[in-house]
Amino acid sequence: MCSKTKGLTYRDAGVDIDAGNKAVELMKSAVKATYTSGVVGDLGGFGGLFSLADMDLKNSLLVAGTDGVGTKLRLAIMMDKHDTIGQDCVAMSVNDILVQGATPLFFLDYVAVGKLLPEQVATIVAGVANACKESGCALLGGETAEMAGFYEDGDYDVAGFAVGIVDKSRLLTGQSIAPGDVILGLPSSGVHSNGFSLVRRIVFDRMQMKLTDEVPEFGKTLGEELLTPTRLYPQAVLPIIKKRLLKGMVHVTGGGFYDNIPRVLPDGVSAVINADAWPKLPVFTKLQEWGNVDTKEMYRAFNMGIGMIMVVSPDDADAVIANLKGRGEAVYTIGEITEDQGVSVVMKGSEFSA
Repeated sequence: MCSKTKGLTYRDAGVDIDAGNKAVELMKSAVKATYTSGVVGDLGGFGGLFSLADMDLKNSLLVAGTDGVGTKLRLAIMMDKHDTIGQDCVAMSVNDILVQGATPLFFLDYVAVGKLLPEQVATIVAGVANACKESGCALLGGETAEMAGFYEDGDYDVAGFAVGIVDKSRLLTGQSIAPGDVILGLPSSGVHSNGFSLVRRIVFDRMQMKLTDEVPEFGKTLGEELLTPTRLYPQAVLPIIKKRLLKGMVHVTGGGFYDNIPRVLPDGVSAVINADAWPKLPVFTKLQEWGNVDTKEMYRAFNMGIGMIMVVSPDDADAVIANLKGRGEAVYTIGEITEDQGVSVVMKGSEFSA
């Protein structure tokens, strides 16, 4: 070894262990606030521990889901606003396992950065923790990876993994869905976390807009509207699941109505959706106008104002609606299940009759 050559360190290579430790200290209180009775141990272990001792496991199933936030992250980075992305990360996985009837138990997050800024990472994780708390699950652990030379400074990616539990007798598969069943929809909070490659193409490439532009129809800036976090549905839906009133559920994510609804339908039926049955959010009206996007494409790329769909027996529909409205939840009767019409999803309404 040449004595005149400075010895390299991990920090010289772009990985600051001290910054990582500081980030952990900054996020500790937010993470611990999510702990439920099932959590065993403390933050900092090689693996998170969760006890199932108090649960009836004789006929129970664990349900797991993983997802990321996608290119919505680019907007957060551009705006230097990182307090909402964590909820997006949690919602994408927690809402997915919810549709199978699962109660969320715990969540793991993964944050990869070009340069680790402790306050930025702690802000992201605080958003994850707050969303976990709202969903009733523990933030059991995670990973923050500083990947110098792979991501540019300031860039990052966020992903997560959720685990829930459901009694086998309450597992929602959609197999009992039959003609005459009622389709109910719960409103979304906005674009959620899907379709942002198209959103970015419309607002930046086609319209040459800035995220700071005020949009009168939104009552806020373009960036504020687009960064509205994905809605979490556990509080709205779990009481209905526990009453065994649902036949199937659909989380309206990438693929919109056309690609997500068929995932829950058995053979021999179609879902007929009345697109006039719920109020359209201005963000979808403007995106369609700005991008001259075909109506069918809108309903395939976006949630169009409905983030969660529930299929119920006509005998139970009134009870489900009353339960939701009694807890202050908006709900819309958006369609029905019919005999097979040759396609899985039939969209109707003024937009489709023009």
